[in-house]
Amino acid sequence: MSEPALVALRKASFSYEDGPPVLSGLDFEVREGRTLALLGRNGSGKTTLMRLLSGGLRPDAGELTLRGRPVAYDRKGLTRLRTTVQLVVQDPDDQLFAASVAQDVSFGPLNLGLPDAEVRARVDEALTALDIGHLADRPTHLLSYGQRKRTAIAGAVAMRPEVLVLDEPTAGLDPDGRERLLATLGGLCEGGTTVVMATHDVDLALLWADDAALLTPDGVRTGPASAMLARTDLLHRAGLRLPWGIAVERLLRARGLVSGAAAGPRTPEELAALAHAHADGPGPAPTAGA
Repeated sequence: MSEPALVALRKASFSYEDGPPVLSGLDFEVREGRTLALLGRNGSGKTTLMRLLSGGLRPDAGELTLRGRPVAYDRKGLTRLRTTVQLVVQDPDDQLFAASVAQDVSFGPLNLGLPDAEVRARVDEALTALDIGHLADRPTHLLSYGQRKRTAIAGAVAMRPEVLVLDEPTAGLDPDGRERLLATLGGLCEGGTTVVMATHDVDLALLWADDAALLTPDGVRTGPASAMLARTDLLHRAGLRLPWGIAVERLLRARGLVSGAAAGPRTPEELAALAHAHADGPGPAPTAGA
């Protein structure tokens, strides 16, 4: 018998006041140790789903479970949920409010009533994980956009959650900032944190995620990222395009340059390396008289 999902929504429905249903009868689960990309068009319910997972919203019907146990929406139940699942919203300015980086990151652990020494240890650990230890005393209003993103994530990491849910974490970052953040998330995953990322970037999802969940008008479909993001029917219903890496792999397979179980290149750099390897390979056999 398989282990229950780390966190799951079962037959969950939700509507905002006086509005139509945003989610209806939704089944969605997060498996421990699997990076998960959540994709869908604007208005598909991604943000609502993430807020349901973190306890910011409560389903009108259905239930939220942690390791198979229903979440109770009382003080004890919500504390258990919020020490397990942490949500980082897209705009860091919606999350940062303290005078300095260290003060902001310490807010969550202080609210848990932890001893000062434990709070300091968690803050130091989170700042180190996000590579912003040198910014501990920096006023938050003097941070760059990328630094504010990292500070917001550090505040969630200081809670030591098992699941970190990120809403468009790479939006607004330059290429270097994006790569640094993805490397940081990789380190968190290696340390045992399960990361869920909502994104519109199908190329990023293909490159980064183990699994992909596509929100369509018919519900959510989840599976291995390479398989889900090759489903043009699901991508169309989710308002998404085919990832660059899948399109390139299909072309290379048609030309016999990729075969078997080998994956095609997922980035332009990998494509350039493949082209270079073929260019350096043995050329055609010489003709007679050459």
